[in-house]
Amino acid sequence: MDLDNIRKLSDSDMKAVNRLIQQQVSSDVALIDQLGFYIVNSGGKRLRPLLTVLAARALNIQSDDHHTLAAIIEFIHTATLLHDDVVDESTMRRGRETANELFGNQASVLVGDFLYSRAFQMMVDLKRMRVMEILSDATNRIAQGEVMQLMNCNDPNTTEAKYLDVIYSKTARLFEAATQLSAVLTDQRQDVEIAMQHYGKHLGTAFQLVDDVLDYTAKSEQMGKQAGDDLAEGKPTLPLLHAMWNSNGEDAALIKSAIENADGMAHFERILAVMESSGSIAYTRDLAQAEANKAKQAISILPESHYKAALIGLADIAINRDS
Repeated sequence: MDLDNIRKLSDSDMKAVNRLIQQQVSSDVALIDQLGFYIVNSGGKRLRPLLTVLAARALNIQSDDHHTLAAIIEFIHTATLLHDDVVDESTMRRGRETANELFGNQASVLVGDFLYSRAFQMMVDLKRMRVMEILSDATNRIAQGEVMQLMNCNDPNTTEAKYLDVIYSKTARLFEAATQLSAVLTDQRQDVEIAMQHYGKHLGTAFQLVDDVLDYTAKSEQMGKQAGDDLAEGKPTLPLLHAMWNSNGEDAALIKSAIENADGMAHFERILAVMESSGSIAYTRDLAQAEANKAKQAISILPESHYKAALIGLADIAINRDS
């Protein structure tokens, strides 16, 4: 199932989610209202709330609780973006200036805090302790992942295991929570809940692996941000690490220096060529494909439906996208 059909299938749910997001982001504090409106209307894919409503529908939800859950997931994600852009000193996201570029770092951090706290207020509305338990754990793990990524920055000795731990924590954990909680809201058996948890984990991992490839291979206008951002910041993502591990002395030394000194943009084309010749782009994409396959296998337990087909389609889209 392609993305257009998936969006048609989820159209009424996503309209309800978007209305809820608009309602909940509003505030009597003018700057919160202005910056919040800017960030939630900045052209994002709304992938995580889309995933949430599809998973809930695949499990035959009989209430509107999945709309609240989807908005919560989007608020948590958006808060992390606001904080990330400050930490990374980013100026572009989704083809627009970042909130910190327009409104300043202080406002971005504080409005990120507002969105986190709003998300927890909405969790209370669901009146389920398991929702609070899973999402509080997820937000804590995301914060840990961001700190781990900061520690790994400029470290060429980062291992593949450390890298995968970071992307699980900062990306896949929220995907996992979204799909697991769809099972919680529909009171599924434990084996179904675990299956949905695994689907989200593997999908999120595949998504981030592809993101890290696209940082080198996609055009800036497709990504909506500057190509090579990870290289410019000295982030040791898997395509760069694998190229260092599988190239000759001079090329390996260049990549090691690019990680340590965050000075690789001057050699971007050469480093990209090393990635291609060493098979690093293909290696990372193959790992993403394996994760997507695990995601699809995890939900084989679900009954056949258009919504299950959409979840399978999302796994394929995650690895075949160009932005």
